[in-house]
Amino acid sequence: MEPESLHSDFDRAFAGIAQVRTAFTPKLTLQEVGTITSVATGIAKVSGLPGVGFDEVVTFPGDVPGIAFNVDPDEIGVVLLGEYWHLHAGDEVRRTGRVMDVAVGDGLLGRVIDPLGRPLDGRGAVVTSKRLPVERPARPIMDRDPVTVPLQTGLKVVDALIPVGRGQRELILGDRQTGKTAIALDTILNQRGQNVLCVYCAIGQRASAVAKAVATLREKGAMDYTVLVVTEGDAAPGLAYIAPYAATSIAEAFMEAGRDVLIVYDDLTHHARSYRELSLLLRRPPGREAFPGDIFYIHSRLLERATHLRQDLGNGSLTALPIIETEAQDISAYIPTNLISITDGQIYLSPSLFELGVLPAVDVGKSVSRVGGQAQRAAYRAVAGDLKLAYAQFEELETFSRFGARLDEGTRKTIEHGRRIRACLKQPEFSPVSVPAQIAMLLALTAELFDPVPLEQMNDALHALREASADIPAEVCGRLDSSAELSAEDRETIVAGARKALARFQPKPEPKKKP
Repeated sequence: MEPESLHSDFDRAFAGIAQVRTAFTPKLTLQEVGTITSVATGIAKVSGLPGVGFDEVVTFPGDVPGIAFNVDPDEIGVVLLGEYWHLHAGDEVRRTGRVMDVAVGDGLLGRVIDPLGRPLDGRGAVVTSKRLPVERPARPIMDRDPVTVPLQTGLKVVDALIPVGRGQRELILGDRQTGKTAIALDTILNQRGQNVLCVYCAIGQRASAVAKAVATLREKGAMDYTVLVVTEGDAAPGLAYIAPYAATSIAEAFMEAGRDVLIVYDDLTHHARSYRELSLLLRRPPGREAFPGDIFYIHSRLLERATHLRQDLGNGSLTALPIIETEAQDISAYIPTNLISITDGQIYLSPSLFELGVLPAVDVGKSVSRVGGQAQRAAYRAVAGDLKLAYAQFEELETFSRFGARLDEGTRKTIEHGRRIRACLKQPEFSPVSVPAQIAMLLALTAELFDPVPLEQMNDALHALREASADIPAEVCGRLDSSAELSAEDRETIVAGARKALARFQPKPEPKKKP
């Protein structure tokens, strides 16, 4: 190339750069920068952000996020959502202009994340294309449809006596170490193959308890349709506070896509305590048991997001199973009564039954489902209609018989039948029972086929009947899974199979003595 042409190319390039430089005008943007005035456990007081809004996210040094909680004229109270030990008075605080949001979508299935969407399972970054605010208004009443489809838990005592429907909110409550989490995990395991996605939200749980739950779900193949949102006991209280809201936004994204979703909050006792801690640190006025006055509202606005959407909105559903811990069997305490009034029923776990080895330790007398009965399959209604009454009568008579009174034959028969009902409702952990097997057991109870079976052989008899239920004709199983009524022919078919399976457990008649 000639030297003259090289010079001309350089000249043109320099001329272009000079033109761009003269045409460039820097754009100045205003940004509010505040200052930390004080830092406490999980909260910070900040001044110098006059335009910040309620619930807006602000960032601290080290990319620690926080939520503006108290917006006062002179300063704001911020709830910190990360490690805050390195923060000091005088550090800069910047606004973001957005509210707290979380990643949602199918990319979360099988993952363990924290409420900010950060992975905790060591499997790399979470890949999603959509984010939703953690705080969202509940669906208006006109967007909702009645609860008409059952959510099978796989637990005989729940599906028969305290049924849960898709879109319902059913509270699980009881003292510590009575099996509350086990019932929730059993329900998640039973959704395999039922086209129901699950979100398990662990709030302030011990790391060992979370690891055990993850191991159980992974071992049973339930992680494929489950998302775990986890905050451990040593996490910042702000993370425990937003955890159930973030988990609900993840579940709502699936629901709005037309899917059926189950969400478990384990447990809201820790959530309430975290909110109480934050409120007291922010100098909000305390109320009963030192909880702030809006403790009812934070749980009601959370649980109201569970619903069943109309057909034209996708017909998705969000079923909530909140867990609450009672102290000394006091279900009339402040937080338990709040949640009982918000939810559509409760499953109460009794320490007395737990100590007797009746597992799951569901107290049928204190448990109720205010909605699920309308969604319960007709086959269950036909066989379980009188079961609750018979069980209640048995418990009353059993208490009376402890006084050593002489009982007539009818009373003894009622007590023996009640003991078989109790034995039938027992169930090992993490072993959900299919619908045909449950119907077969309930029909056998109704037909009093278990009454002659000795109590020490009940487990073997139930196992034999469960295996025999696999031989129920496919067309009969199809009708049991539908909303069709249980016909007399189907009932006779199942009872005949049950009678055959239980024949070897019947006591043999004594041979007649020769005269």
